[in-house]
Amino acid sequence: MLHRLCTGAVVAAALLVAGLSGSASAGTEPSPSTAPGAAQTLKSAEAPPALVNAMSRDLGIDTRQAYTRLANEAEAGATAGRLRADLGKDFAGAWVRGAESATLTVATTDRADIPAIEARGATARLVRHSLADLDAAKARLDRTAREATTGTPVWYVDVRDNALVVEEARPGAARALLSAAGVDSSLAKIVRTSELPRPLYDLRGGDAYYINSGSRCSIGFPVTRGTQHGFATAGHCGRAGNSTTGSNRVAQGTFQASVFPGSDMAWVAVNSNWTATPTVVGSAVQVAGSTQAVVGASVCRSGSTTGWHCGTIQQHNTSVTYPEGTITGVTRTSVCAEPGDSGGSYISGSQAQGVTSGGSGDCRTGGTTFFQPINPILQSYGLTLKTTSSGPGDPGDPGDPGGTWSAGTVYQAGATVTYGGATYRCIQGHQAQPGWEPPNVPALWQRL
Repeated sequence: MLHRLCTGAVVAAALLVAGLSGSASAGTEPSPSTAPGAAQTLKSAEAPPALVNAMSRDLGIDTRQAYTRLANEAEAGATAGRLRADLGKDFAGAWVRGAESATLTVATTDRADIPAIEARGATARLVRHSLADLDAAKARLDRTAREATTGTPVWYVDVRDNALVVEEARPGAARALLSAAGVDSSLAKIVRTSELPRPLYDLRGGDAYYINSGSRCSIGFPVTRGTQHGFATAGHCGRAGNSTTGSNRVAQGTFQASVFPGSDMAWVAVNSNWTATPTVVGSAVQVAGSTQAVVGASVCRSGSTTGWHCGTIQQHNTSVTYPEGTITGVTRTSVCAEPGDSGGSYISGSQAQGVTSGGSGDCRTGGTTFFQPINPILQSYGLTLKTTSSGPGDPGDPGDPGGTWSAGTVYQAGATVTYGGATYRCIQGHQAQPGWEPPNVPALWQRL
C-alpha cells in the first residue's frame, strides 16, 4: 500500500478585480484582452472550503470578501513587481491593505515617480529611504549579530514605516546592536517587546512525522529531485542522517540536508512506499506554484497540532533570534502556531510561501510566527516543488525556442532571461514550471 505525503497547501478562488491588473508588454506579447491575468496565472480560482472558512474565521471577513481578497492580492503582486522594476533604485516597498486587499500602496523616494505609480492603479507614498538602503542596513545587523541573544530577538525592514525595526527585550540592547553594526540610527525604529520566539517542535506523538522515532514536526511541501520523492521542512526539526516515520509510524525517509541556525531549512528523501503529491490529505487543497506574495497579503498555515490558521504577511526578510541562534531571511506573519506545527506549510492563494519556523504566543490568545521561504529551499537543494499541473500556457512541445529560461529554476525579482529571441525580466520571485514560459505569464515576466 502506498502512503502519500501530507502537505499543507491552500488554494484560492479568484475574481478579476479592476484597478490592479496593469497592462501587458508590447511587441509580440499577448494583448491585454488575451493575456492571462495574475489570478489566472497563479490559479487562484480554485478555493476549497477549508481555506475560505479559515480566512473567514481568522481575518474576520465573509466568504465573498475572501474570494475577492485573494484575487486582489494576486493582481497586486504583479503590479508591484512591474513598478519595482520600473522605479529601480527609487523603489521603497509595496503593500496591500483593507478587508479585501483592495488598496495597493507603492512607496518611492522620488516625487517624479508618483504619476507612474498612480497610472498603474496604485496609491503612491513618498518616503525618505529606499528599500535597497534599508535592506543594506539590515544586512549589516545580520553580519554583526552572529551570536544568540535575547536582548534583540527580532529585526526586519518594515516598508509601511519605511524603517529598519529592531525589537528589544532589554533596554539599550537595540542601540548597542545598531552601534556595533555601524547603522545610522535615523534608519531605525526601536520597539519594546516581551516576546521571545522559539522553534515550534514538540516531543509528543500522534500525527505528522517523527524524527528518530521521537520528536514531532509537520511536513511542509512535497518535492522531487530527479526521480527521488521527498518533502521540504524546517531545519531545526532534524539533522542530515536523521530518520523519519510517518504519522502512522511507518518508516518514511531520511533527512538529506539541514541548516539551523543561520537559516531554517531542510529536506527529507522518502522511500518508495511514499509518493509526493500536491494535495493535502483529506481535502481538496492543492499547490500550483511558489510565487512570493506581497506584504499585507493573506497567508494560511497548515500544521499537525493546530490545523489551518490564517493571517497576513507582515514583513519579508526578517531576522529572528531563538535560544539556539539567529536565523535570517524569514518572513514575519500574524498567523498563530504551536509546538508540533514546525515545518508545516504556508500558502497564499494557491502559491507555496514557506515552512513554519517558530514564533511566540499560541492559537488561543494569538501570536506572531515566522516562516522560512520555500524558494530558497528549492534553490539550495535543487528541488522541484510538486504542483497540481503545469502553468496556464500550453505545456505541449514548444519545439526549441532557444534562450536561457529553464523550467525548475528559481528566479528572483529582477533576474533576466532570454526566450524565443526576446529578453524578459522577472517581476515576482517563483520557481519556473512548464506552461510558465515568459511569453505566457506577463504576471511573472516583463518583456524588455
